[in-house]
Amino acid sequence: MLKSDLRQLYLSKQKTIVGEERVGASSRIADNFFSGFDLARIRFIHCFVPIAKFDEINTRLIFAKLWRDFPYIQTVVPRVDFSANEIRNLKFTHETELVRNAWGIEEPIHGEVIETEKIDMALVPGLCFDHAGHRVGYGKGFYDRLLKACRPDCVKIGLSYFDPVDRIDDVHDGDVRLDFVISPQRVYQSKPPA
Repeated sequence: MLKSDLRQLYLSKQKTIVGEERVGASSRIADNFFSGFDLARIRFIHCFVPIAKFDEINTRLIFAKLWRDFPYIQTVVPRVDFSANEIRNLKFTHETELVRNAWGIEEPIHGEVIETEKIDMALVPGLCFDHAGHRVGYGKGFYDRLLKACRPDCVKIGLSYFDPVDRIDDVHDGDVRLDFVISPQRVYQSKPPA
């Protein structure tokens, strides 16, 4: 299927995951993340703050466990710079104050900017992914630009309520493949594109 069709389909599907089902799915994704990855060598993790209007996965569960059990890891979150059309990485702690921007996205008011090259692992949102690690996001390309700027050894992980689809038909050179996708069911390692 094409990204536009998948985006429409999975936006609708995501809106049907509400209440306890969303809480349970987010919790299982967090559990799969912590059981599926060795974080001993990770120093900087980039992770998104969930956008409420899009019913995104509650990554606050991941942040809370990182802060509690992995104090040596620094967490960073995106702040979109619309004038430069890119994501800036701002240091994020349990004390960081968030505000909603004009698009309803929670972002830090201020904070230390962390260079993208320092990121060891990036957890990114997606409406759906395929088995090759391609993603369908919201269509603005912010995460593709961020991931392109990451080091080659940065572990790139997509989080999704849904298991990967077989194939996204209209991927292009600007799309950055992810190494893994985590759903409530399991961790999927991406396969080479067919």
